[in-house]
Amino acid sequence: MYTKYPFYGSRKITVELRKKGYQVNIKRVKRLMKKMGIRAIYPEPNTSCPNKNHHIYPYLFKGITISYPNYVWSTDITYLRLKKGFLYLVAIIDWYSRYVLSWELSNTIDTFFCVTALEEALEIRHTPKNNIRPFSGKGNIS
Repeated sequence: MYTKYPFYGSRKITVELRKKGYQVNIKRVKRLMKKMGIRAIYPEPNTSCPNKNHHIYPYLFKGITISYPNYVWSTDITYLRLKKGFLYLVAIIDWYSRYVLSWELSNTIDTFFCVTALEEALEIRHTPKNNIRPFSGKGNIS
């Protein structure tokens, strides 16, 4: 039930189990959920408050107007929840047109599918035309 409805909390699971004929109370469902390490997935309060220990990276395009296609590209990786695991999605995006230049799916979180998506975008669209040096990912600009 939790896999099918991960947003159900102990109350809703109790109601659904009773509908199916199980004699359970909310205390038992709470105890079993805690024992299994599961809890309802829902937006919690203050989720957008930053952690004071996390480094804030500089915005590299401050003062730059993105005024034509292929000037700035970016990438994003996300996951898609499936019944028996996850699929990972990477997309290469043009900032001006907000067009997805290339995308790939993978069932493992490795670099191969990301590189494949980038190579496809470079093959089809050539390269972005900015002169901004790439970000090293270590808290400084290289």
